[in-house]
Amino acid sequence: MSTLPRRNRTSQEHAVEWLRAAIVARELRPGARVVQEDVAERIGVSVVPVREALRVLEQEGQLTYLPRRGYFVTELDVADLDEIYALRALLEARAVRHALPVLDAEALERMELAARDCVDAAAAGDVAAELEANRRFHFAIMDAPGQPHALRLIRALWDSTESYRALYYNAAAERDAAVAAHDRIMEAVRAEDVERLIAQLDAHRERALVVLRGILAEG
Repeated sequence: MSTLPRRNRTSQEHAVEWLRAAIVARELRPGARVVQEDVAERIGVSVVPVREALRVLEQEGQLTYLPRRGYFVTELDVADLDEIYALRALLEARAVRHALPVLDAEALERMELAARDCVDAAAAGDVAAELEANRRFHFAIMDAPGQPHALRLIRALWDSTESYRALYYNAAAERDAAVAAHDRIMEAVRAEDVERLIAQLDAHRERALVVLRGILAEG
């Protein structure tokens, strides 16, 4: 599935990349059990790097571990995704309207650092690192005093869709698109233009939603 030369990657990296590609291509379908011995034989590595790769994808939310049963591809639902993203749009618009007027230099610096980390992670194809940096980027915009309940709800919505974002970031083109979207969001923040900021956040969210609907529909 990969075009990268095998010699340029560790066995664990090879296993992680193969598993991600198998999930996004629906070779490993939602709800399917992932047997580490089968994967190891399929891709020509030992069980140990496959076991570590499974843990990486579990941390990303793409796999679910069930005690005494093993690893399964996380099951996703389009209706859940649509509802959660609609709620995020409402709450995040409210949050940035409150936060943008009081964003200080320290918050802007956190955003810029997270944006750079996203660029590095996207270039390296490190999905877990990009997920973490992407989250820091978005919450740096919203994390202002005076709205603890809104932020608590927004965090819960993000937590419930981590596996969706991991699936989205499997595709290199979408990792690059997210980096470009972050640049446009940063420009709106620096311009202190809240309507432009909300529009860019909505567009960023909607692109992810459209891509994910297409991926899930193939299942």
